[in-house]
Amino acid sequence: MTSALGAGLTPTLAALREQRSGVRAMRWETVDLDTCLGAVDGLDGYVLRPDLAAFDCRNNRLAQLGLEQDGFAATVREAIARHGADRVGVFLGTSTSGILSSELAYRHREPVTGAFLTPLDYRHTHNSYSVADFVRTYFALSGPAFVVSTACSSSAKVFGNAQRMMDCGLIDAAIVGGVDSLCLTTLYGFNSLQLVSRRPCRPFDAARDGISIGEAAAFVLVERVREPAPGTIVMSGIGESSDAHHMSSPHPEGLGARTAMEQALAMAGLQPAQIDYINLHGTATPSNDAAEDKAVCALFGTDTPSSSTKGHTGHTLGAAGGIEAVICALALQQGLAPGGCGTEELDPKLNTRYLLANREMPLQHVLSNSFGFGGSNCSMVLSKVAA
Repeated sequence: MTSALGAGLTPTLAALREQRSGVRAMRWETVDLDTCLGAVDGLDGYVLRPDLAAFDCRNNRLAQLGLEQDGFAATVREAIARHGADRVGVFLGTSTSGILSSELAYRHREPVTGAFLTPLDYRHTHNSYSVADFVRTYFALSGPAFVVSTACSSSAKVFGNAQRMMDCGLIDAAIVGGVDSLCLTTLYGFNSLQLVSRRPCRPFDAARDGISIGEAAAFVLVERVREPAPGTIVMSGIGESSDAHHMSSPHPEGLGARTAMEQALAMAGLQPAQIDYINLHGTATPSNDAAEDKAVCALFGTDTPSSSTKGHTGHTLGAAGGIEAVICALALQQGLAPGGCGTEELDPKLNTRYLLANREMPLQHVLSNSFGFGGSNCSMVLSKVAA
C-alpha cells in the first residue's frame, strides 16, 4: 500500500498507530480550490522502468511505486514460478485511470488546428484498462486481466472477481487491488457536487462537511489455500449489491449497504456479533455517514468498534476498497483497531460505536465497507485463521 501516509506498509502502520493524517492543505497542478489533498509525494519525478515508458502517466507511476514496496514484486514472481504466467490474473479497480494525461494534452493544443503539441497515448494512459495492462506487462503475465470501475467500490469488488475466477478453475492466483491518482476532473467534479471539504475530512463528526480527495495504490496477491496455517489472513466473505437509488446519493436507510454486509456475513458463515471491527466507508459527507450508520446499526447494533480511515488517507476513490482491505489485514496482524483521524466531536445523531482512539485488542474477523456512486456496494470480511 502506498498513499499520502507514505510508500509501503511500515509508514502506513506508523501513521495508524500515531493517528496521523497524510491529508494537508496544498496547491496541486493548476487547481484553484480551497481544499486539502492526500497526495503521494515524488510522483512527478518518478521514472517508469524503461521498457514500460509507453505507459508513462501519473497513475501508472503510482502503480509502479506501489508494486515495488515491501518485497511485493518478488513475491508475485515466486507465485508466477509456482503457477505459470497464464494462471495468475490481474483484477484492479480505478475510477479515472490516467485521465490527467489527456487533461494536460488538451491544455497544450495548437491554437489554430487544435493538434496535440504533446503526444497522447490514450491506450496506455487514459484508457481505464491501462493500469491492469501495465501490471500485466510489468510481470509478463498472460492470464485473465480486467479493470473494474464502479466508483468507490471498484477495488473491493475485484476480490470477488478473483474468487469467482478461481472457483471456475481459470486461475490459481491473482493480483488484486486498485490505483487512483489525482486529476482535475475528480477535484472539480466533486467540488461541483459540493462534496469537498476545505479542511481535512472528519468522518462521523458533528461538523463534517465533505470529503478530502486522495490518491493511492494497493496491491494484494491472493491464492487458493486449502489448509491455511494459523495466522494467515483470508477473505472469508464478500457481498455485493446495486441498489441504484440515486446517481450520487446513497439510499437514506442504507438498504443496499445492508444487503452487501449481510451477503458477506453469510458467505463467511458468521453472525454479526462475531465481527470484531468494522472499517467504515465513512466519507465524511453528511448523507453518506448517516446512511451507513443506519445500515450498520440495523445489522450489528451499536457495540461493534468501528472507524473510517479516510481521515488518514483521504478518499482515494477507485483505490479506497483496496487500501482499506490492506489496513484491515494490518489490523488483524497487529491486533489494532485504528481510531479515526480528524474526528473531534461525534455526531450525536449517529449511533455506531465510532473509535476516536486506537484500541489494542485481539481481532479475528473484521468487515470492510466500500460503497460507490449509483448504489454500487461491496462489503468484505477478512479473517485471521485461529490456531
